[in-house]
Order: sequence, then C-alpha cells, then structure tokens
Amino acid sequence: MFFLRKTSQKPEGFFLLLTLFIFFSCKTIPVKSSPDEPVSFSAVGSIKPEWQPFADGIDFFHGKILMPQMEFWALQIDLASPNTQIVVRSGAANETRPSGGTSGTFGTKVSSFVRDNNLAAGINAVPFDVVTSREGQPIINAGVVISRGVLLAPVNRRYDALVFFKDGRAAIVRQSSILSIEEIDNAIGGFHQILAGGEAAERTQEREDRHPRSAAGISADGRYLYLLVIDGRRSGSIGGTENETALILESLGAWDGINFDGGGSSALVLRYPDGQVRAVNVPVHGGIPGTERAVAGCIGVYLRHK
Repeated sequence: MFFLRKTSQKPEGFFLLLTLFIFFSCKTIPVKSSPDEPVSFSAVGSIKPEWQPFADGIDFFHGKILMPQMEFWALQIDLASPNTQIVVRSGAANETRPSGGTSGTFGTKVSSFVRDNNLAAGINAVPFDVVTSREGQPIINAGVVISRGVLLAPVNRRYDALVFFKDGRAAIVRQSSILSIEEIDNAIGGFHQILAGGEAAERTQEREDRHPRSAAGISADGRYLYLLVIDGRRSGSIGGTENETALILESLGAWDGINFDGGGSSALVLRYPDGQVRAVNVPVHGGIPGTERAVAGCIGVYLRHK
C-alpha cells in the first residue's frame, strides 16, 4: 500500500509522484534495491538472471518472484574452468561415522559436506530413507552415487541421475541406463528429469504440489552446471511446482534439468570469503525455519588452488 500525506506542493508534484508510482508498480523488468537483496520479477516467465561473481569459475544469483511468492538462489558453474572440480559424496566425509566405526552411509548436513570436503559450494541431491536432523545416523540412498569412479550407492531404476563422464561430458540419464561405471567419473541420483531440450518435461504439466526444491541443470553446450534451490514452507516463499522449477532452470540457462530431493532436505550452502560456511536459503526441517536436515548424497564444487 502506498500512502500520500498532505503537503504544500503544487498539483504538478502530486501527478508526477502518482505517475512514477504507477510506472514502477506495473514494471516487469527486474528491480534491485541493494546488492544484498534478491532481484525481483513479476512472474516465473520474466526471470532474467543477473549473475554475480562468487569465485573463479562460479557465479551466483539470488532472485524473487512476486506472483506466486517464491525466493530462490542459483549457482552457475563453469565446467570448462581449470579451477572447478565436481565433488560427489554419499553421506558423511569418507563414508565413515564421525566418531569412527563401520564404513557405510551416514546422514550429514549439506553445510558439513561443504566444510568437511573443503568445498566452495554444495547442495543436497539423492532421496533417502531416514528423516532426521541428527548427523551420523545410518542412512540409505534411494539412488545412484558414484564418486571419482567408485560406486557408493546402487542405481534406482525408477529415477534419473546427473552424470559426469570421464571424457568431460555431462548429462541427465535414466538410472536404468547405467549398466557400467567404467566411463563415469561422478554421478548423483535425483528424482526425475524436469527439463528436456529447453522445454519443461511433460510429467511436470499436471503436478501442482508445492515444496522447497533442489535441482540442477546443464547448458545446451554442456559447459555450465546450474544448481538451484527454491525456498518453501515459510513466509515470503511458498515453494515451487516441478513445472516452475523447470522454467526457472531454463531461464537460468539450462537445457536439461533434474529435480533433486526437496522439502525439508533442500539446502544450498556456500563457503564465503571470510571462511564461514552456511546455507544461503532457509532450510525448514521439522517445521522449524533455519534447521538443516541430515541428508544422503550431495554434490558440490571444489576450487583448485592456483
């Protein structure tokens, strides 16, 4: 709501102010009031990313959609940069319980994944079977995890995966098509492909449920990886549908995209120049804003030191 108070100004001033108010109210181009605030857009279809440098080979974008209310954060990672290296893990660092003990997959928060592996950024990915905020609990991935050519979790034939091949290619494939890991460097499972050939997948058209979302996309030339998180279940951000998530990925520059595990698992974590590691979004585990869930497989970016 916009209020005017009585003044001694001439009528021309009033009409000028009213004109400006109408102009900015109807404007659909992004408006950014400060570097720390999101770029606002009227609708999903009007997104035009304003990438900001975060690190060598990584750009960052924080956006907000006014209708429906949605806040999102994204990374654009240059896979051709000699400075970036994709890292995939299944649970806690080195697949070992933090206190030592039996090897296996144990829940970890995305912030711990980034911190323990000395990463610049990370996001949750694979669906899993145990929902808790406690780290170090036994957990089972519901999808494939391959790290540096080593199979850490088997394929789930129901779902798709983001795969990085040893020859430098990246693709989103059906997990059922992964018959050998010989040519695969890294792979991380998710749910389903939601963006294919620059178009929202048919499966997204009739799915209206809204949740916090984590997703990834690949540019048409395979050079850029996009990581996206959309907040939900909190004031100011109601979450996205699969279709909206696909359209946001496409607006960012993706040609193909996959929907990762979402809901209370959704967290995008960055390592800031001052060394702090924290989620850029507001994870909501157990209905408590700001509480991270312990998740299974994650994907992140390591910056090689020059």
